[in-house]
Order: sequence, then structure tokens, then C-alpha cells
Amino acid sequence: MLNRLAAEFFGTFWLVLGGCGSAVLAAAFPAVGIGLLGVALAFGLTVVTMAYAVGHVSGGHFNPAVTLGLVAGGRFKLGEAPGYIAAQVAGAILAALTLLYIADGQPGADAAAHGLASNGYGAHSPGHYALGAALVTEFVMTFFFLLVILGATSKRAPAGFAPLAIGLCLTLIHLVSIPVTNTSVNPARSTGPALVAGGWALEQLWLFWVAPIAGAVVAGLVHRRLIERD
Repeated sequence: MLNRLAAEFFGTFWLVLGGCGSAVLAAAFPAVGIGLLGVALAFGLTVVTMAYAVGHVSGGHFNPAVTLGLVAGGRFKLGEAPGYIAAQVAGAILAALTLLYIADGQPGADAAAHGLASNGYGAHSPGHYALGAALVTEFVMTFFFLLVILGATSKRAPAGFAPLAIGLCLTLIHLVSIPVTNTSVNPARSTGPALVAGGWALEQLWLFWVAPIAGAVVAGLVHRRLIERD
């Protein structure tokens, strides 16, 4: 179990550092300017790379919603979920602190004051989308993310391609939902930056636990009862 928790810790660390780091360090930098497409691709690549690197150790969840969705889908033991979630959140927090240190290395920078790529709604949504739109977006995107994960990792799916399907799905999700919530679909990814940024990011963090977990659990139940049954 210790090896599996370490894999989840490092996998989530890389997801937050690589994904949020692309948004904080590269997306708005004039000489690079990778934009929305670059950030979306960065999040997808973090999942692909770590799924191949440590997915065979822990299953490559890197996301509390994924862990609980797999529990609902009958693919993971409920008793092991708290340890996985703790490791994921710890990795996300350390990654956010690391990103803050790097970002503040630029003269005059104050990355925490700018949110550190935190998720938000209303005035803190990139497109100023309302609470209801943010809630539906996070629920639906996580629902389909879990359907892809459950399908791609099924014993009847082509072997070896699951990380690619999952990473590309996460890229697509970001392409759609960055303007709405800055894209969470992952409570750990939201928690790390929110704890570092504080203020509004912490006040709105609840949504990015409730909606992704609800979407993942419903997807797990749907896949278990309606899709994967013979």
C-alpha cells in the first residue's frame, strides 16, 4: 500500500505542477503564450505520462473523484479510498507550493494574489459563468471522464491504450470547460491552488469537491449497471 500511495502522491503532484504550471508560467507569458490549447494539452500530457510511469503500481487515479467513481463502478475497494485521497491531496498541495515558489521567482510577481490557476465561478470564472453553469459543467465533464476511464480500462478494451484515451479525454474536457471554471474535474487539483491562494478560491472550493465527485459516482453506477453488464 505504501508504494501505491507514493505513486498517487507523485502522480497528482505532476498533474498539478504540469497542468497549473502551464497556466501560471507559460499561458500568459508573451514570449511563449501557449494559450487555452496549450494548457489543455499540458493537463492531458500529465495524465498520459504518469499513467504509463506509475499507473501499473496504483492504478493511476491521481484524482479523488476518479477514486470514488471507481468505487461506485465496482473497480476499487471503498476501504482503500481514504488513503488514496489523502495522498492525492497531499501531492496537490505540495505541487501548488512548489509552483508558488517558482512563479514568485520572477521580479514583482505575486502568483497567489492572481489565484495560482484556481477554479472559480461567477466573478472568478474566466468567462464569468454563473454558479449553476459551473456546477453542471463540472458534473457533466467528470461524468464523461469516468465513463472513458471505466471503458478504456475494461478487460475487453484494447490493452495498452488506456492512458492515451484518458489523457486525450482530459485534454478535450479542458478545451470545453476552461472558460467556465478553469476546469477542475479533480478535487485535489482544485484544493492545492485554493489553499495557497486563499480568499475567494477557498470560499468556492466546495463546488469543486461536490460536483466532480457526484458526476464520478453517478458515472460509476451507470457504467456498472447499464454499460458493462453482459
